[in-house]
Amino acid sequence: MARERLRLYGSCLRRFWGSALAAELEYPGNALVELIAVIGNLAGSLFVLSLLYGHGRDLGGWSWDAALVVLGLYTLLDGFTSCLLQPNLSRIVQHVQTGSLDFVLLKPIDSQFWLSTRQISPWGLPAIVVGMGLIGWGLAQATPVMVWSQPWAVGSRLLLGLCLLSAAAAILYSLWFLLASLSIWFVKVWNATEVLRYTLVAGRYPVSAYPPGLRLVFTLVLPVAFLTTVPAEALLGRASPLWAAGSLMAAALTLWLSRAFWQHALRHYTSASS
Repeated sequence: MARERLRLYGSCLRRFWGSALAAELEYPGNALVELIAVIGNLAGSLFVLSLLYGHGRDLGGWSWDAALVVLGLYTLLDGFTSCLLQPNLSRIVQHVQTGSLDFVLLKPIDSQFWLSTRQISPWGLPAIVVGMGLIGWGLAQATPVMVWSQPWAVGSRLLLGLCLLSAAAAILYSLWFLLASLSIWFVKVWNATEVLRYTLVAGRYPVSAYPPGLRLVFTLVLPVAFLTTVPAEALLGRASPLWAAGSLMAAALTLWLSRAFWQHALRHYTSASS
């Protein structure tokens, strides 16, 4: 039974993304526009970062090359948001307003899965590619000796970093979905998701660079630290087991909360026509 359900959802995902990509690729010029936008945003971030490192200063104990890894992770997650989160979760409000959520709930697949994966946009791929390139460059400059002399250590770092990056993506998705679920009660939650997105911009710099009060907020209230700083520490080989475990627990907790809150919200949904 479980294998059949996995096969069903895999087939649905292929059809979802196939049709979405076919529609999006009718406008190939968007790729160039998005690439220019990504390069422009990255240039602005690098400029600000260079100002923070001026006159021999460091950034919360992070070297320039290590900070590039953090910035690369933020850029990669921003591309993930543009590819998957924004095209899907921004439409939940529209489904609630127009009543088309009724048709989603009648489909023989999980409604949260449908709402979270129905669309995909390839225009976030330039940010993902640029982010990966920046991560690779920062790692090569920050740990040049280990890349050649200790490949086993590099492999373990990459594996742990990939796990924590997956946890970061899960946290980011859960926060977006939690806010989008509020549309069952409130109409204008899109503004809240935009506020969340621009608040998470703080993740482009190491959390230790912020004052103690903001560090507490970015760890316990908005888990910015788990999005970029903790995965970057793993990739650089200075991950704390406590922080790594905390990142995985935060991902599991936020995923569970997003699921439980959606089920609770559906119990209060009365459709636009009733």
